[in-house]
Amino acid sequence: MDMETEMEERSVHLGASEPSQITMAACFKVSLQLPCNHLQPPGPPPNPLVRVRCALSKQGHRFLTSLSNNGAADDTSVSNRLIRKFVQSSSKSISLNALSHLLSPQTSHPHLSSLAFPLYLKISEATWFDWNPKLVAYLIALLDKRGQMDQAQILMSDAVSKLQLQERDLALFYCNLIDSHSKHRSKPGLFDSYTRLKLLMSSSSSVYVKHRAFEAMMSGLCAMDLPFEAENLMEEMRDLALKPSVFEFRSVIYAYGRLGLLNDMKRCLNLMESDGFGLDTVCSNMILTSFGAHDELSEMVLWLRRIRNSGVGLSIRTYNSALKSCPTITKLLQDLKSVPTTIHELMDNLQGDEGLLVQELIGSSVLEDAMEWNSLEGKLDLHGMHLGSAYLIMLQWREELQSRFKDGNCIVPAEITVVCGMGKHSAVRGESPMKRLIKQMMIQMKCPMRFDRNNVGCFVAKGRALKDWLGSSNAFC
Repeated sequence: MDMETEMEERSVHLGASEPSQITMAACFKVSLQLPCNHLQPPGPPPNPLVRVRCALSKQGHRFLTSLSNNGAADDTSVSNRLIRKFVQSSSKSISLNALSHLLSPQTSHPHLSSLAFPLYLKISEATWFDWNPKLVAYLIALLDKRGQMDQAQILMSDAVSKLQLQERDLALFYCNLIDSHSKHRSKPGLFDSYTRLKLLMSSSSSVYVKHRAFEAMMSGLCAMDLPFEAENLMEEMRDLALKPSVFEFRSVIYAYGRLGLLNDMKRCLNLMESDGFGLDTVCSNMILTSFGAHDELSEMVLWLRRIRNSGVGLSIRTYNSALKSCPTITKLLQDLKSVPTTIHELMDNLQGDEGLLVQELIGSSVLEDAMEWNSLEGKLDLHGMHLGSAYLIMLQWREELQSRFKDGNCIVPAEITVVCGMGKHSAVRGESPMKRLIKQMMIQMKCPMRFDRNNVGCFVAKGRALKDWLGSSNAFC
């Protein structure tokens, strides 16, 4: 969900001096020694409900595969041996990368989540290890979700002891706990951290601590689908002479939208604007996504018009949010061999609000932002686009080429490239849907572009074949 990704990008700013991710380049401060001989991690693995990504290294993948193949999750002696061997033979970044992967709520190895704590303990013995409160917060949340309360309490007590004389750092630790519990969808854990943070905030004279606390508490409540409670916190902020930021408003607006409480979403949007925050692309995309998730296509059209009239720019995420709500386009893309290859043909297949929505999109500057054009190269970059977005952008690109070359005065680049990626992030095995779509469109347009031998994620064309195609009726018929 793209809007959730945008909110996550903002939520990591809970501490200005802390690392933005729990992955691999974390800086730690104090060595940690914990007893581990009696701690056997019981319970089922967590349910990966929230998208928190951690790209797994090749060495980490081999390590987790060996754990799976040897049944290490059920055999402590086997897991200890493999973990010890891995940490001893791996660098700091690789070891922490594997741990981060196990801590992620969306790990691809949920059956191994019970080994996150033993792996952490072994890592803590390494000479390069430094203690990091954010990493500990993510581990506590996982242990809490698995019901491993003794281990979680050991880590919690140790962290509070280390940070109790550093008010800001302790507050940020509780902020990270709220964030990590919300990602694991754990209400008990979230409310425990919420209570701790609110007590700390109430006794603090630091405006920074109060702002960060409110930000984290509201973000956590919204992530747990409690926007009314989060909105009440905004009133508490005002009582303390603190002004809610645009981030707090976005959190509440999007939470209402996700739940289908669209009138409350609009009401909160009006409150945000009356507080002096103008509409921006991020908030606009959240609202558009909310309308689309609840099949309010007519509202989406009106909203796109409002965005255009207000001067707010559209983005790739706007395309993604809007087009995934168009059932006709989704259906057309199921049969790539007969998919329309001009905007005119596409519009003939669309009726009512779908047609109006597409018209609003193609009048934006998103295509221009995705293109580069000079004497050396003409490039169209489809990274970040969903299938429907890439399809519409390709149709717009074709019309743009027609416009540039119909008079014969446009300089032909030495090479034209369409970047569609190699499908590494596709959930589909084999050739990615994006590559299949672009390949089929090239065939139907009789375009000479072919897979780049040096980069199979690109289509390229150059030389006489390219110039002949650009100057022929085949290119734009």
